[in-house]
Amino acid sequence: MTRFWVIGGDYADTNFDRIQGGGKEERIGPFTTYEEAKAAWQKRAWETVDHANARYRIEEEGGEICYWVVGGPYCDTTFTEPAPGGGEQWFGPFDTFDDAKTAWSRHAWSTVDDAMCRYRIEKLVKGQHPGGQQSKAGKS
Repeated sequence: MTRFWVIGGDYADTNFDRIQGGGKEERIGPFTTYEEAKAAWQKRAWETVDHANARYRIEEEGGEICYWVVGGPYCDTTFTEPAPGGGEQWFGPFDTFDDAKTAWSRHAWSTVDDAMCRYRIEKLVKGQHPGGQQSKAGKS
């Protein structure tokens, strides 16, 4: 059975590679569907929106993994409904978290002045893509 987790927390800095105070990442879940995990991610992301060092991602258990950068412009700052004209953009898959983080950083910084834009990294099983078809942009 596939399970999804929301993982993250308050990191020591914006490299997002170690938790502040040296603790462990927070794990929220498990959830049986991607949609449930996404709702929990959105809730936690909204609760920490003013914390520059807070980041959360969705991870899927089981199988060979890959990473995706997901996001784009949204209708409002709840980040639940993509802006008119398209759904969320999916960039990837990436074989490593570091490769996805590089792409995430590029997308996040290119939209840093747009309060309605947000990107996240998702860890999924290869061959599964809950966001529909791969973004036309592919790997970025």
